[in-house]
Amino acid sequence: MYQNLAVVAAFLLAYSIFAGRFESRLVNGPLMFMLAGLLLGPAALGVLAPHIGKEGIKLLAEMTLAIVLFSDAANANLKVLRIHDALPLRLLLIGLPLTLLAGWLAGYWLFPQVPVLELAILATILAPTDAALGKAVVSNPAVPAPIREGLNVESGLNDGICVPVLLLFLALLLDVQTHQPLTLAVKLIIEELGIGALVGAGLALLVWQLLRVSAKHDWQMPMWSQLTLPGLALLCFALAQALGGSGFIAAFVGGLFTGHLLDKQKHQMLQASEEIGSLLSVITWLIFGALVIPMAWSSFTIEVWLYALLSLTVIRMLPVFISLLGTGFDTQSRLFIGWFGPRGLATIVFAVMIMDSHLQAMNTLLATAICTVLLSVLLHGLSANPLAARFNRKKMGAG
Repeated sequence: MYQNLAVVAAFLLAYSIFAGRFESRLVNGPLMFMLAGLLLGPAALGVLAPHIGKEGIKLLAEMTLAIVLFSDAANANLKVLRIHDALPLRLLLIGLPLTLLAGWLAGYWLFPQVPVLELAILATILAPTDAALGKAVVSNPAVPAPIREGLNVESGLNDGICVPVLLLFLALLLDVQTHQPLTLAVKLIIEELGIGALVGAGLALLVWQLLRVSAKHDWQMPMWSQLTLPGLALLCFALAQALGGSGFIAAFVGGLFTGHLLDKQKHQMLQASEEIGSLLSVITWLIFGALVIPMAWSSFTIEVWLYALLSLTVIRMLPVFISLLGTGFDTQSRLFIGWFGPRGLATIVFAVMIMDSHLQAMNTLLATAICTVLLSVLLHGLSANPLAARFNRKKMGAG
């Protein structure tokens, strides 16, 4: 245990000191963490050998996504949805459904033995994007503001939107497996969504009122106030789960309400949430590299690799290209936006969510999700800085 802790702490310390050097080049944080997990883990050097089971990985991934969902939703500037040719709105309302359809069709072609509902679940698992993997893009001023803001808002909201879609398909699958009336599936999805939304909205309103009372009496302390929103994010998730609802819907809705209620105050209070989410993400990526990839490697068939490659290219890029027709973006910009749809944390958590669902093609679905995330971390991590730099050269050439 102490050896594992020492290895993780040493890696975090070294990376924190030289992060600027690494991320100004070809690599980003998630890529470094995953590669470190692979190198240091049992598959290579063996100095990092975490003894963590399925439940431990599930809890870590769920907590990480709950905080990230909450923070992304709270940070989302919904006014962006009404400007810049409504880029995020097009990506979410046109591009996302088309991506789900394209993912299902590709699965139907490559995995004919997999039931159609399970193919829909696979498409949903791989639909959400992760802005952290393309941080060099969404934080680079060389990339035009509409593109940066559009990708950032899309990645902040599409995982929250995909949660009810995934729950719906799982409920329909349960209905088919148990030969129960469709009303049971509808009832289950309504309970998951309703309880989750009510818990998220209710806790956000309650905490906002408590913060107003505390501020009125000057009871707040800067150090402790940083823990308010991380605590709220985890409470939204855990309470909704305990009551039979979706904790992810609760975290997402709670974040949206909190961001709206706190307004300008939210940025200062969200700093700790983002930092805690980043720390948990580091640990998640290390575990992903050290344990998850080696365990799934033998299941990476040619069909799995091909689907993963299609998921990052045609399945994502063609729907995005179609959704942006008539917006004024040139072909290069539309292809750029389509390419930067990296798959990461949400896909990992969604894959963990289906592990208890008794799917017929469980191994195929998990292997495909893990393979896609692996390729995404590598390809998007290596291409983010160079492709962002092309916009800078293009802008300088135009000038």
